[in-house]
Amino acid sequence: MSKINVLIAGSTGYIGSQLVKLLTNHKKVNIKYLCGSSSVGKDISHFDKNLKNKKLPKIIKFKKEFLKNIDIIFTALPNGETQKISNYLLKKNILIDLSADFRLRNSKDFKNCYKINHKAKHLIKRSIYALPEIKKNSIKKYSIISCPGCYPTSILLPLIPLIKKNLINNKNIIIDSKSGYSGAGRGVHKKYRNKNLYESLSAYGLANHRHNSEIQQELDLCTGKKNKFQFTPHLSPMFRGILTTIYLDLNKGIKENEINKQLKNFYKKKHFIKITKQNTFLSTNDVINTNKCIISVCKSKFKNKIIILSAIDNLIKGGAGQAVQNMNIYFNFKESEGLIE
Repeated sequence: MSKINVLIAGSTGYIGSQLVKLLTNHKKVNIKYLCGSSSVGKDISHFDKNLKNKKLPKIIKFKKEFLKNIDIIFTALPNGETQKISNYLLKKNILIDLSADFRLRNSKDFKNCYKINHKAKHLIKRSIYALPEIKKNSIKKYSIISCPGCYPTSILLPLIPLIKKNLINNKNIIIDSKSGYSGAGRGVHKKYRNKNLYESLSAYGLANHRHNSEIQQELDLCTGKKNKFQFTPHLSPMFRGILTTIYLDLNKGIKENEINKQLKNFYKKKHFIKITKQNTFLSTNDVINTNKCIISVCKSKFKNKIIILSAIDNLIKGGAGQAVQNMNIYFNFKESEGLIE
């Protein structure tokens, strides 16, 4: 197969520039267009010096005419903007979205969560919430591939297999996640300029963080049960990485080693997921600059309870890397092509 032509809309943000870096190392991809708005006319290396010696097009304003020459459109845009582009899609185009525009199955839920009217309701049925290790066999059936948020990726990967097998109490799940500030985008420096961003830890979005909706949706859809959880995100004084800690009650008669065994069995053929030896302490350093998710099952000081640790790089496995992984699956490329395991 010859190289596929790619357009990246929103190429200058943290996720967008990370995506450009990954795709420049992909043997099957030709980056034809880099699109932006305030950055028109600039080189992408202006936003990421690691791209300085790469032969890449200058940033231009998106035009729907470009889609005639494109196989895949990657969008890393503010919420609501991808929906506008989706209305121009041609039959030959595949859209891989890194925003929240097609993550929720109900347009009313989208409006309630993001306070934006959905501009492409008729296309929701053509989209899939594409967590690749869970939805791999279905991805090729859809022309709009919606990549999960970074927090949900770190949360859903350990939880879905356990709830499916009825190993844990699915009514009392407590989730604590800490993310590098790159997860909030380039605007984070202005937004938190009075909060000592680089030396403090901040909790935010208690009870109403936007990712609650997609976590709830996917836990319920994938397990066939109504699940209850509490999720608290934190912004950490580090650039990238997420460490999630999940507190769980075991169902009657279930032991800690059964949890570890189930996760290992479920992910034994998924080379981006690593289940560690039990009671292994994790660090974001274990996953930085990779497309890996590392999961550790740990003892609690209380009987019939466990603690699960999950670590990812929010810009790669929680963003650009997952998008490339989904593209590889769709086109039957080697799943790890262009990615670091």
